[in-house]
Amino acid sequence: MKHRPGRFQVVRHGLVRLRKRAQSRFPALKRTPRLATLVEWAARAGYGARGFVYLSAGTLTLLAATDQIGNASGSSGAIGWLAAQPFGALWLVLLGSGLWAFVLWRVLQSVFDADHEGSDLRGWAARLGHASSGLAYGLLAATVFEYLDEFGGASAQVGEDAAETQAKAEALLAMPLGHWLLLGVGLAILALGIGNIVRAVRDDFTDTLACPEKTCRRVAPIARAGYAARGFAYLPLAVFVILAGFRARAEDVTNLAGALDALERQPGGSWILGLTALGLIAFGTFAFVEARWRRIRPPRDLNPMT
Repeated sequence: MKHRPGRFQVVRHGLVRLRKRAQSRFPALKRTPRLATLVEWAARAGYGARGFVYLSAGTLTLLAATDQIGNASGSSGAIGWLAAQPFGALWLVLLGSGLWAFVLWRVLQSVFDADHEGSDLRGWAARLGHASSGLAYGLLAATVFEYLDEFGGASAQVGEDAAETQAKAEALLAMPLGHWLLLGVGLAILALGIGNIVRAVRDDFTDTLACPEKTCRRVAPIARAGYAARGFAYLPLAVFVILAGFRARAEDVTNLAGALDALERQPGGSWILGLTALGLIAFGTFAFVEARWRRIRPPRDLNPMT
């Protein structure tokens, strides 16, 4: 019996024929990189953008822990700080474009299994994690362009970030079973934090890298410190959101920067916040390592079930 190609293969072959036809009409298009090369460039730019966000957030948090600036900063605060720098609009365009490129890579990882995780339970769990990450970075990329739209009022928007988070929580509470939905968001953040801590302990972060063995041995501890710190940073935020869900009070919700500030107010909080900041810097550093040496394998067939 003759095998019939799937609809994804038909689409792929159609795109190949269209590309060849365009190249025959416009010879300059023959010099454009292959699609796989473009995907690899986008993924590496995305890892670099992620590294820049966490490196900036960690540095600002470290400055807050040492009383050099007033408050700790999460990812949104780091974007606001970037907007206030010289050529801020240009930096925002580059960062936002890089984050959207990273979202594209997360789509390829989660939907089309670019990392070859497989279709068993463990593989789908990993792909679900990539999808959740893609959603989070998509929201962060949208925030970057919101700053760009309101360029010039970035400093004011930084201060309004927590209020905007509470407004979103209030809108969620107004929905049917809203307090359960908010509680679910808090539990999801808690699971994200615990998942990062578990990865810091169990994962071999060098198996996806194509770097020299000596370099891989050096960067593995950096990755573990980074993932552990990111996980611990999410735990106080999860507590705030879970309590807000139990109490059905939107004003109890805060953002990551607010959770870090609350952490600093605890006994020994400055030391804990400083260690967390160093871990976030480590996470950003490892993202730059991934931008350079991660194995990027674009999927051969756009079939979400493979």
